Amino acid sequence: MKHQPPFYRWGQGVGWSWLLLLLAAALLADLLPLPAFPDLLHTSAPPLTPGHPLGTDPQGHDVLGSLVHGARTVLLMSVPATLLATLLGVVLGGGAGYWGNTGLRLPLAVLVTGGIIGLLYLLLQAPASGWSAIWWPAVLLSIGAGGAGLLARRRWLQRPVALPIDTWFSLAIVMLAALPRLVVVLIVAASIEPNAIFITALLVVVSWPVPARLMRAETRRIRQLPYLEAARALGLPTYSLLLHHVLPNSWRVLRASLPMNLAVLIGLETTLSFLGVGLPPELPSWGRLLAASRLSPDSWWLIVFPVAALVLTALALRQVLPATKARSN
Repeated sequence: MKHQPPFYRWGQGVGWSWLLLLLAAALLADLLPLPAFPDLLHTSAPPLTPGHPLGTDPQGHDVLGSLVHGARTVLLMSVPATLLATLLGVVLGGGAGYWGNTGLRLPLAVLVTGGIIGLLYLLLQAPASGWSAIWWPAVLLSIGAGGAGLLARRRWLQRPVALPIDTWFSLAIVMLAALPRLVVVLIVAASIEPNAIFITALLVVVSWPVPARLMRAETRRIRQLPYLEAARALGLPTYSLLLHHVLPNSWRVLRASLPMNLAVLIGLETTLSFLGVGLPPELPSWGRLLAASRLSPDSWWLIVFPVAALVLTALALRQVLPATKARSN
């Protein structure tokens, strides 16, 4: 571990303090003595107004309360999206790096059965809700299992076929990189009804390539190491190699990228709420507080305070990154 100057250690302490403050504000937002209703007698009130230390917006909402509840939106959307994107990247990038284009082989009968199940699911009308949505996939899987057993009796369908996982992975990365991330998010979010869960899933879809590329590169490096070759020679199962050898040695790189990925997703979520796209109108956020400044251009506090929260959060996440890297070595 390299020696760090006092300035960096002080910056890391401030960064962690700010992040812990945001976490506490998000968890205790309902318990804090903040105005619960708009103050129609004090609309666009400046800071230090009695009862509103940071002022109000044009609808009379307390700015401090919007910032605190906006921190909860960050916690409930950006953080889960970052973790799920990392998990998806680990699975896809790890599979592409470990098996490549020839490492994973499945019988042709399994591939044919999977294609038939997918075709039936698309052609037949699948129930959208209720218990039917649960047993419908179970019925298809049962049909597929029976069909696979019948097809497996054919000798020519028992031939293993290599799956080009690495090629599919690279094509998916290229397709997602063909358009700017923000453009994709805006187009998809503008075409649906406001839904926080769907927006979180959308953030996962557009952000998984970053951890996936890191995981693929680390997996390709680790699989060439002598101890992993020795483990394969001993006959250890693939899941044991991935869980006990590849993942622990790759996690240090993924852990170092988590803060910056989180900062990017916070920026995307703020942009969506600023434009009024995708998120429910009753959901408070820093971007919606910024958008309120368009109704009152002279209300400088509607710009300064949410921008300060965003900048401090991004800087705090950037400051904890060197400490994470240092502990990983």
